[in-house]
Amino acid sequence: MRSGKTVLFAIGIYWVTSVTVVQDAIAASGTRLLATELSITRLQYDGGGDWYANPSSLPNLLANIVERTSLPISQKLKVVKLADPALGDHPYLYMTGHGNVSFSDEEREALRNHLVSGGFLHADDNYGMDESFRREMELVFPENDLVEIPKEHPVFHTMYEFPDGLPKVHEHDGNAPQAYGIFHEGRLLVFYSFESDLGDGWENAEVHDDAPEIRELAIQMGVNLYLYVLGQLIS
Repeated sequence: MRSGKTVLFAIGIYWVTSVTVVQDAIAASGTRLLATELSITRLQYDGGGDWYANPSSLPNLLANIVERTSLPISQKLKVVKLADPALGDHPYLYMTGHGNVSFSDEEREALRNHLVSGGFLHADDNYGMDESFRREMELVFPENDLVEIPKEHPVFHTMYEFPDGLPKVHEHDGNAPQAYGIFHEGRLLVFYSFESDLGDGWENAEVHDDAPEIRELAIQMGVNLYLYVLGQLIS
């Protein structure tokens, strides 16, 4: 396990080896992105699914990212809809839930444009949204399939090592966890955690009664995701 004070992740062809360098890279990138503004925004969607599930998950994850990396990121809770004109101010989107996901044609176009323009979506199946999420991704990216992300991908090795890929957090059907992605011109736009339930592991300990070591794996994977996305945003 690498030290949280010497975060390593790729920015273009370079390797960032300290938080100070990360902050300098953000300042020099010429983008609107500031470390103090970057957060993880929960996506509110229609269709009947509980987009608001696991309410303590993101606050706990963001607090752990700050503690483990010393990056001055925003811990303010944010929620956005795809039709929001300010969608571009939320580069890192997170969605979860147990039920149906439904986007309008306008929302699909907005999501596609957002992701192709540099945004990122982490979809975390909380058991029950798989069929509808896959349907929507086929409509958003008809030319790009959801493909399994190989265990060698940097997202599994950014700060913490996951040689076997996505960790199993919450048990449902006895199936192995799988990480799927949508890639565009070589860049990972969508990370779909299936049969893992990372958000359950980020929640307060008493909510799901997951073992401490399981919750730790969930947090570590969440930190990896955040740092991977940050590296893409400032490259």
